[in-house]
Amino acid sequence: MSLSEAQKIADNQGYDLVLMSASSNPVVCKIMDYSKYKFDSIKKEKELRKNQKIIEVKEIQLSMTISDHDISYRVKSATKFLQEGNKVKVVLRMKGRQQSFVKNCIEVVKNFVSLLCEVGSTEKEPEVSGRNISVVISPKNK
Repeated sequence: MSLSEAQKIADNQGYDLVLMSASSNPVVCKIMDYSKYKFDSIKKEKELRKNQKIIEVKEIQLSMTISDHDISYRVKSATKFLQEGNKVKVVLRMKGRQQSFVKNCIEVVKNFVSLLCEVGSTEKEPEVSGRNISVVISPKNK
């Protein structure tokens, strides 16, 4: 139907004529209450944003001379973070002469990661950058 006929019908019913698809041939319009349509679309967007889970990266710091008890405590914290759906960044900072024992430091990080293998997996191997050795652990999908 022509645009003028559609506009008359919309005006008689007290609604608006809304353009739905301008690229099609013929052009598609719909008779509706535009303010209600706009309100519903905004409400749907808010609902989608509310249900979205934002993944955070939590950081756990280690040292080369960390004791077994401290490791178990940090494993418990990392497990909690991973179960919540967050990623965990494990950082080992080398101090002073520890920088000459990089292999030992990497072993400490690998041992820590192996304790978390049930709840998470590494994205890549431990990375040495300056004084730090870091690795990111992401949660396993359930």
